Amino acid sequence: MTSFTDLGVSPFFIGRLRERGIATPVEIQRMVMPRLFSGEHVLFSSPTGTGKTFAYLIPVFQKLTETPASTALILAPTYELCSQIKQEAEFLLSGMDSPQPFRVSLLIGSAAMSRQIEALKKDKPRLLVGNPGRVLQLARMGKLRLTGLEFLILDEADRLTADELYGDTRELVSLIRNAPQTAACSATLPPLCRERLLPLMGNTIAVEETHENRILRDKIEHWAFYCEERDKIGLLRSFLAAIHPRKAATGRSLVFTGRGAQVGNIVSKLQHHGIPALGLYGDMDKKMRKQAMDDFRRGRAAVLVASDLAARGLDIPDISHIIALDTGEDPDAYIHRAGRTARAGKRGIMATFGDEGEMRRLARLEKKLGIVVYPKELYGGKVCAPEVESGTETIPGDASAKKST
Repeated sequence: MTSFTDLGVSPFFIGRLRERGIATPVEIQRMVMPRLFSGEHVLFSSPTGTGKTFAYLIPVFQKLTETPASTALILAPTYELCSQIKQEAEFLLSGMDSPQPFRVSLLIGSAAMSRQIEALKKDKPRLLVGNPGRVLQLARMGKLRLTGLEFLILDEADRLTADELYGDTRELVSLIRNAPQTAACSATLPPLCRERLLPLMGNTIAVEETHENRILRDKIEHWAFYCEERDKIGLLRSFLAAIHPRKAATGRSLVFTGRGAQVGNIVSKLQHHGIPALGLYGDMDKKMRKQAMDDFRRGRAAVLVASDLAARGLDIPDISHIIALDTGEDPDAYIHRAGRTARAGKRGIMATFGDEGEMRRLARLEKKLGIVVYPKELYGGKVCAPEVESGTETIPGDASAKKST
């Protein structure tokens, strides 16, 4: 099937996709859409930025229009991802000729519950998008009825089944008395995620996966900078100055730290040296988070520093560089970080800063993921390959190699 018409997409939604310059389906859409149209439960993975959201939204909307009293629920782990799904949904629905308004409600924990309850009563939304905690609260209070649910979608399913969210996700699904068609997706679906998902998704499961490392290998260049912990912020300042010259209109950079408490400290040090940077962390005030995201998207700042939890599901165009200030053993964590760049067919760079132990962990990830990590250094304000020095040769592809001292 090479066209959206072949997949069963209606002319209206084909027109909406053309508004985005999308003329042909990508691989994951070709694999998933026909299964959802035919009523199957689908568990699928695909790299970030490859069209997963439209792969499930369009079948959901087409089937909801066939059953006027039905609704759909989409669960996602973060405020930003929920907001992005709502925006994509409203884009697809724009201009739809329907006898009844097709409204979308956002049910997230960082917003006023009273307003959400009022919107549920007044708007009677057909699509609900929220995080498990808030949706569960509303259901327990009797303010959200889960009867007549036609679809249940779990986006970023690996996060929804992680220890901190799994209890809420499982309880919420147990409250749904009918048996909705279910789909779950993420960039990665580790074994524990699958083990926890399958009992929640019904009997007939179609597991479809794309080659999740393809973009990681082909569209992203991987760099490693040897650096002791105490020197990382200094290296970060120099690196950002090299890739974002002040007079040049370059892309955006997303800086990851595994310690959310350090986000503010990193941002303040960058700002002190004249680098326009913003921060994003897990328990940040909703208004501050929105302002930071708006400023970053509109180019008022070229650098966003974020914790892993806060950055999950971010879909921001033109992020040219990902900078990781630490690295662990988990390949899925690396995939999720790197997946914020090289979106929509573009290319990107993933740069990791680390000491000797972290470089050895990165070398192990390199082998597990089938990527090539190139050692780099800064010289004269530019990124370059390390020189051969004191008889020690730095070999591209060996992330554990560093300059001899």
